[in-house]
Amino acid sequence: MQSGPRARDAAQRPSLRLRAGPAVGRAGVFGLRRLAVPSMMKGCQTECPAGGCTGGTTKQVTESFKAEDLILTPATTFKEKPDPSGLVFGTVFTDNMLTIEWSLASGWEKPHIKPLENLSLHPASSSLHYAVEPRGQTEENLVSMLWLNEYTLFEGMKAYRGVDGKIRLFRPMLNMDRMARSAKRATLPCFDKHELLDCIRKLVEVETEWVPYSTSASLYIRPTLIGIEPSLGVKKPTKALLYVILSPVGPYFASGSFNPISLWADPKYVRAWKGGTGDCKLGGNYGSSIYAQHEAIEQGCQQVLWLYGEDHQITEVGTMNLFLYWKNEDGEEELATPPLDGIILPGVTRQSILDLARLWGEFKVSERYITMSDLTTALEENRVKEMFGAGTACIVCPISKILYKNENLHIPTMENGPQLATRFLNKLTDIQYGREDSDWAMLVS
Repeated sequence: MQSGPRARDAAQRPSLRLRAGPAVGRAGVFGLRRLAVPSMMKGCQTECPAGGCTGGTTKQVTESFKAEDLILTPATTFKEKPDPSGLVFGTVFTDNMLTIEWSLASGWEKPHIKPLENLSLHPASSSLHYAVEPRGQTEENLVSMLWLNEYTLFEGMKAYRGVDGKIRLFRPMLNMDRMARSAKRATLPCFDKHELLDCIRKLVEVETEWVPYSTSASLYIRPTLIGIEPSLGVKKPTKALLYVILSPVGPYFASGSFNPISLWADPKYVRAWKGGTGDCKLGGNYGSSIYAQHEAIEQGCQQVLWLYGEDHQITEVGTMNLFLYWKNEDGEEELATPPLDGIILPGVTRQSILDLARLWGEFKVSERYITMSDLTTALEENRVKEMFGAGTACIVCPISKILYKNENLHIPTMENGPQLATRFLNKLTDIQYGREDSDWAMLVS
């Protein structure tokens, strides 16, 4: 049996190492093997600044919800399942959802899987006022944007139906870790990451028939945590709602699963800044990008390439981390991606590509700054081989053009195969769809 590369999180915590294949776990928690978690989590002064802590140097948080307490009242009427070949990203939803309520007064309520329904929120709910702001960030509104990023965070992950009929999640603990970090930054309540993952697995298990019978489609999982404090004012919420919805999806871009896309790069807009929340998956980071994204489309491009600083550093694309495969300034064959310096989202696919490339050991792998000047010079000197994006939604997506300073920069990705981008895509999808055994894949059923 072949084994995929060891996940960094598993290497740091061997007891959490996940393997494809039959899971052996404690009874009643859907087969997830892990250490027992105490009912009260100590040391929250470093893990959870949100409401629920009692204060002092020996802070404790309100007991987390538990998957074994899950209330299951699933839908009794069912929608027709869509044809996987005609799926449009994020427009169709399954029959059920997971909800978990939290309040400062009583902590987490029991998790509940129930029929998908609209949310009922007080019109003063904090997430409705202090989360999404539909402007492009500019130098003039950076300060105000600091307050507009709070109270709404989300994650994005997928369930895949393998060639063997089994359903798998891909490195889901990396998503849980990132969601917990985002909650901390947004002053939303902390939670037991393993218990949430257990609940998500059960929801996917309930919705098994919604996982597409296709290796070109999947079931998108959207965990969301919002502040629902029923009062005005920028402050820590005393009420919150964690919910998870599911959506069967095909390719993210209308152009197809592996067709190249074009990017628009204009330094007048900023996605994130030092000391901000660019490394968290908060709603405001995305809502505030819509204006620039609309302008990119008007310019004939599909996504925004976000730049930063006076030297126009390349950071990331609207829905993807970015990779450049080239001969660097020293003539070395190198795969480079911008570093995690607080303005880059630490993507699960990004980390997986870095892990694979380092495991292969065939070329230099760097997390380094790349400016538009570096890129244009390399293009002039024919040193660029491939450029591609990576993310949960698209997996790997080749890039063929960047519109920068009213000039179309041709990226020769497709002329070069693209050999490396294709290799990463094949490796990742082989793991996700069960063609290759790997401890990056967690079985649901």
